[in-house]
Amino acid sequence: MLKRMTTIAALLAVAITTLLLAGCEAPISESVPASQQRGISVSGEGKVEVTPDVANLQLGVEAQAKTVADAQSQASGAMNKVVSALSAVGVASDDIRTSYFSVQVVTRYNPDTQQSEAVGYLVTNLVVVKIRNTGNAGQIIDSVVAAGGDLTRINDLSFTVDDPTPYYVDARNQAMTDAKAKAVQLAQQAGVKLGRPISISESGSTPPAPPPVSIPAAPGGGVSTPTPISAGQLEITDTVQVVYDIR
Repeated sequence: MLKRMTTIAALLAVAITTLLLAGCEAPISESVPASQQRGISVSGEGKVEVTPDVANLQLGVEAQAKTVADAQSQASGAMNKVVSALSAVGVASDDIRTSYFSVQVVTRYNPDTQQSEAVGYLVTNLVVVKIRNTGNAGQIIDSVVAAGGDLTRINDLSFTVDDPTPYYVDARNQAMTDAKAKAVQLAQQAGVKLGRPISISESGSTPPAPPPVSIPAAPGGGVSTPTPISAGQLEITDTVQVVYDIR
């Protein structure tokens, strides 16, 4: 009996010792999510003023007649004159691209029958012209209006840069410099040391296109005065978001 009690006491002692040792083990460390890491988050912006070197001009002709054949014939004749005028002022054929063509029925409401009736057909033919010398935009518009006469339509004129890549490089450099300056200032105010960037994201933007320009044909198929066109300046911007480590 004494031997059995001694054995049970020994087993209890071993169990208690094991539990005590387990309680002394170091706690399991957990990683801190990236969203909770310490750092300074800033945004930087860079801007570059650019003189446009390309103009995109949407123009064409629109003809209405009682039959499709007549409307198509008028539109084709006017468009051929417009293309010839573009060629005469130095626009290459590769810089003329058809953007829209349609044949639509023109209807009118008849109060006697209380129904819409076909009264003719409308043919529209539009092209986008790439003007590589923006200073010629006004002259090109005048030539087109004179060639197409009252059938001429000028729908949109916008300016851009043929190759914006080098300007984005400059804007990006400015944006990173701006972000770094903000981060240094914040670190000094907070009494911490600024570390290396641990996260960088970028978003660039180009200026919106100007509103459409509509230039009606003057009586007699010409323009009363030369059309003044100013390309102005475009602003290319780049924005970066940078997170810096702190120590």
